[in-house]
Amino acid sequence: MFGFFSRKTTILDSGLLQGFTDHHSHLLPGVDDGMRSKEKSLAALDYMERVGVKEVWFTPHVMEDVPNTPLLLSQCFSSFKKDYKGGIKLNLAAENMIDNLLVERWTKRDMLELSPKHYLVETSYFRAPLELQGMIGEMVNAGCVPVLAHPERYRYMTDDDYHYYKSLGVMFQLNLGSIAGLYSEHTKQRAEQLLKKGVYNLIGSDIHNLHFYEKSITTPLAASVVERLKNIPNKL
Repeated sequence: MFGFFSRKTTILDSGLLQGFTDHHSHLLPGVDDGMRSKEKSLAALDYMERVGVKEVWFTPHVMEDVPNTPLLLSQCFSSFKKDYKGGIKLNLAAENMIDNLLVERWTKRDMLELSPKHYLVETSYFRAPLELQGMIGEMVNAGCVPVLAHPERYRYMTDDDYHYYKSLGVMFQLNLGSIAGLYSEHTKQRAEQLLKKGVYNLIGSDIHNLHFYEKSITTPLAASVVERLKNIPNKL
């Protein structure tokens, strides 16, 4: 038993990525701070397919500083798909910053869904937006499910915050880079704590470039951590 918990492995070697659905990526080129060119996106997808990934959600940023519209993103996505010849199933949603723009888009229901009535949302890493509780409450009351991207990265959140939002029905999405320690040691520890509590519902790479993705899946991790990752559902 002691040997298992002290053993190291990687996400790549663990088999986790075989048939994997990536619920958070910035692979749609030229629309945010993710991939800058079609060629880089295609290269990343080719690598992801070779390591076993079967489905990817493109979730470009939507925020006041990056006011992508569903129409623009849909047009860019359709154009990209024409050039993609690989075997991964591609889907389009968005990562919506909880800010004034989201309030406006939500009122009009002018938002891309991660799946029917599921919306991927994020906040500032350092402080809670004024709109946070109200926006989450409105979504839940409307019968929708907010999916909180990488909750382990929000330094202002406490255990009570996590418990509160989970009690409302908010889903949590883990970043592979977080558990690999690529953001900070604090984020890694928080991710491990939340993983141990079993509160994550989805996994995403949050890929912005291929180098970061490769490090996310080849960094040695405790075998016990990887086994817990395998318990997170692969689909909504």
